[in-house]
This record gives sequence, structure tokens and C-alpha cells, in this order.
Amino acid sequence: VQRTVIIVCAGADSAPTAVPVEDTNPSSSTESGQTSSTEPGLLPGETVVREGKAAILFPSANEVFYNPVQEFNRDLTCAVITEFAREQLAQRGVRILVPGERDRVVVRLSEEKNGTEHQEASEQPEKEQQHEEEGLRVLEGLAASGLRSVRFALEVPGLKSITANDYSAKAAALIARNAQHNNVSHILQASQRDASMVMYEARGKKERYDVIDLDPYGSPSPFLDAAVQAVSEGGLLCITCTDMAVMAGNSGETCYSKYGSMSIKSKYCHEMALRIILHSLDQRAAVYQRYIEPLLSVSVDFYIRVFVRVKTGQAVVKNSASKHALLYNCVGCGAFHLQRMGKKMSQGKHMKYSAATGPPVGPNCEHCRQRHQLGGPIWAEPIHDITFVQKVLGAVSGNPTRFRTSKRIEGVLSMVTEELRDVPLYYVLDHLSSTVHCNTPPMLQFSRSALLHAGYRVSLSHACKNAVKTNAPAGVLWDLIRCWEKSNPVKRERLSETSPAHRILSAEPTLQACFEIREDANPQSRKRHLTRFQENPQANWGPKARAKAGGGISSELEDKRKQFQGKRKKPITDSSQLKSLPCKKLRKVCPLNYNICSVFKIMRSCCY
Repeated sequence: VQRTVIIVCAGADSAPTAVPVEDTNPSSSTESGQTSSTEPGLLPGETVVREGKAAILFPSANEVFYNPVQEFNRDLTCAVITEFAREQLAQRGVRILVPGERDRVVVRLSEEKNGTEHQEASEQPEKEQQHEEEGLRVLEGLAASGLRSVRFALEVPGLKSITANDYSAKAAALIARNAQHNNVSHILQASQRDASMVMYEARGKKERYDVIDLDPYGSPSPFLDAAVQAVSEGGLLCITCTDMAVMAGNSGETCYSKYGSMSIKSKYCHEMALRIILHSLDQRAAVYQRYIEPLLSVSVDFYIRVFVRVKTGQAVVKNSASKHALLYNCVGCGAFHLQRMGKKMSQGKHMKYSAATGPPVGPNCEHCRQRHQLGGPIWAEPIHDITFVQKVLGAVSGNPTRFRTSKRIEGVLSMVTEELRDVPLYYVLDHLSSTVHCNTPPMLQFSRSALLHAGYRVSLSHACKNAVKTNAPAGVLWDLIRCWEKSNPVKRERLSETSPAHRILSAEPTLQACFEIREDANPQSRKRHLTRFQENPQANWGPKARAKAGGGISSELEDKRKQFQGKRKKPITDSSQLKSLPCKKLRKVCPLNYNICSVFKIMRSCCY
């Protein structure tokens, strides 16, 4: 009979660890994210930021980075790591519980001889000892204030140790203070080192971390090589990318230098960004005979977040080429095609690998005769593990008071479970209709019902509100648009003969569309009115300014943003305003009352 020990999350009534006196219900009077400056033990200028069960001491100056909008990111990470720990510790005969879900049994172990769960949970010494022996080791490489790590210690059960690292001395000192303030110093250790060196020194099998969380300011590319080596066998990598301008196609050459993939401007740029980071992770893991299994990949707000499991296997790594694909995108109508980098064929008990044949398109698009852009390579396999996502969704929906953003997590994960797993990328309904300059058809009537009537599969996407993810080829979609245009005619005399709209509408549809709404056209997440795409929570809610050693003043950033608002439409003509602007080269106001040198106008700096 396998032994069974129950680990209860810190913060429960029977938990062995001390917990700050906080109301854990997000609907109570002390809401998550609220700040306070009346708590004892604060230094001058400090405030207390409350999120989840954590109370974080935070300086008023911008010395340590913090963005309250990413509470959804931190809540989702806590939920994912909880389910990951549940799976990992179940293999060792350990069951973990979270307050509010005692009646929920996720992992069934072997026969239990020690009585009920409550009797086992009351055995504090045995439970605490098992916590030390069987728990997971977590590393947060770029911890800043330590908020995420403190929340892990307080809200995620089954953790043995947490290392919160940051290169900044002020950040490391703040992490240590926050660990002590929240009574989690016994499990959370602060570290002031380079994140890459911390992970490179943990490449040994006994030193590896079970969970590595990287949430950098900008691109995580400098840390990916070390991360895929420092995570344990079957361990979890949690990666955030906030450099969406690069990954969404504004700087394709920069994206290639960082991630080994060419990004292009397109309507499906958010899912393509997810597939770019997964491609980069798998490529770097393959160097060390390792491979990734994406568990959950989401694009929300101004960033993307991926959760992948890393395993080792030389035979599986040989499949790597067939998991990645080049992307051909039409610049006229937006039709796209994927070209796998390699192919595999089964020959009895063995697999034969070879280069793929292509390309799948001609020099010009078959629909609008425009040229193609070449992007990628990108990850062409599923970006979610639906079984794992359903476990996380079940835990969050069954315990809605655990997180303040539970409703949004439930909505996003519900959409993830409804997505077509084997269909990369998507079309956008608005873009399809705007290409031919016709009225946009209703989502249920066109993209759902018409495609289902035609015999194809279709789903929405969490990454875009009006996305159409389908296995139908682009020709079928344009046939549906042609049929819709017949009942909603376009003034074709205004269309140029060389425009994509004229060329698409000039052809007769080969498919007769049926726009009657089907009963199964409306997905469950839409029927239940779940929070899928939230409104902007507050003004200037996007990426915040980078933390500075001296603590930058946020008001200056806002003033500068207002000053240059619409500068191309309303150029500054008053010479007095021009003279007051600082020199861009020397960062000073020109003493000669010149702002732009008359000789070196391109430099836009004075010459004294």
C-alpha cells in the first residue's frame, strides 16, 4: 500500500506555517492590489501593496519594478503551478489541498489506511516533514519586489523551497524584507546574482529546479538557453514576453536575432508570437537533447505567457524539424500557408526523417495575385495541453474566491479548451470583409454557421475577439465572402482593377454558402457570457517604465507622453518652446538658445 500524505496550502486553517493576518477572500473589504501607508514597520516613502495573500512593502519611487495590471499573470501562474505540483507530487504518493476545494479530488492515489483526510491533515509533524522531503524547488529569476515568489510561498502548496533572484541590490534587499514581512523566510530565499549564472550553475541533475519562472522587462531571449538546461526532467518553464512590437512584426530582423524567427505584420500576429517563442524554446532545448511540451500558451493584454514542460529524449528530438514550419503570407488578401521544415515516415518499427518538399504556393497569391511574405520558422504543433488546461479550469471555477481575477481566468481558459488544437493561426472576420470593402457579417452567421454547413471545423481564439480558426482553406473563406457580397453588394466601379477586392470578387464562387444559424454555432463560453476580452482596467494600464537605480519619477513620463501626443499632426511652431527643449546629445538646455544646430540638423543637437 502506497503511503499518502496530505499537504495543505499555506494560509489554510490547519497549515503548519505562520501566515499574515489577511482576509483571503478577494470580495472582502480589503481588495487585492490596494495600497496602504499606515502599516507599522514601514520606512519613509514606503507603501504596502496587497495582492492575493501577500502584503508587499514597496518604495514610492520607481526603484523596483511593479505593474498591478499583471495580477492576472500572477494569478494564472499560481493556478498552473498548483496543478503541476498536484501531478508531480501524486507520483510520490502526496496529495495537496487548497483552501476552498477540500471536497475536490483531482488525483486518486492507492488505498488509504490512515482514516479520513481531516485526520491525516491534523498530523502536523508528519505533514511538515513530508513538505520538506517531497516538495518542489522553484526559481524566480527576475523577481523585482518578490511579490510573485511571496505569493507562491503563501498560495501554492507542495513547494520545498523558492529562490527569488534579482540582479539589483535594492530589489534583493526588498525581497528579503518582504519574505520576513510575510513570514515565509523559511521557504523563500533572496538572491542577488545574474539570472543566467544562477541557472547555469544548476545544470546538474540534482541541482535543477522543478519550476523556473522568467518574467523580464522586455525579451526573455538572453535567459532561454540557461533555462532549458536548469529545469528538471519533466519540469515546468513559465516564460513571459512583453516585447510585442518585435514579435508582432514591427522589427522582423530584431525578432530573428533574438528568437531565430522572422515575424511579419499580420492579423494573427498574437498567436504567431506565441508560436515564435515556442519555436525558440524547442530549438534551444534540442541542442541538449531535450524537447518541450506546451501546457498552456496565452496572449493577453500587452504580453504573452507560455507554460511548457521540458523533457529529455534523443529519439523525440529527431521529430523537431517536423514540428516547425515556414509561413507564406499574402500581402494583399492575408491568405497564409504553412510549410513544414521536415517530414517523417514510418517504416515498420523505425521512423525515416527527410527534408520537406515545397513551397506550397506559387510566386503570386492564387486569390488576389499579390506577392507573398516569408515568415518563421514557427511552432506548428498544438500550443495547449487540453487535459492539463481542463484541470486548471476545474480548480479555478470550483474555487472562485481564491483569485481576484478568477472570472477572467475561467473565461480565457474556457476559450482555450474550445480552440482547434491542430489548426495553427487564424483569420480575422473584420479583415476578410474590409479586404473586399463589404459589410462585416455577424460572427455566428458567417464564421461559425456557414463554415459548419460547408463541412469544416471552426472555433474562436482567445488571442483575438473576431478570430476565425478553421481547417477550411482560404479559397473556401473567399467563396463565403463572395456569397455574402451578393446580398450585400459593393460598388465595384470604385474598385481598382489591380486591387485584391476586384480580383477576388471577379471570380464566381464554387461553393454555395448557407448562412442559417446552427444550434451548435454558439460556443459555450459565449453562451455563458464569460469574461473573455476585458475592457481596459484603467488609464495608462499598459507596460510601465523600467525601474531605475535612483527611482524615476512617473509623472515626468506622463508629462513627456502628453507633450509629444500627436506631434506629427501638430508640430511645434513656437520658437520659445523649441529653445526650452533639452539637447538630445548632452541632455542639457542649450546655453546659446539653440535647439537644432544649423550645420548638423540631422543630429538634432546643439554644437557648443
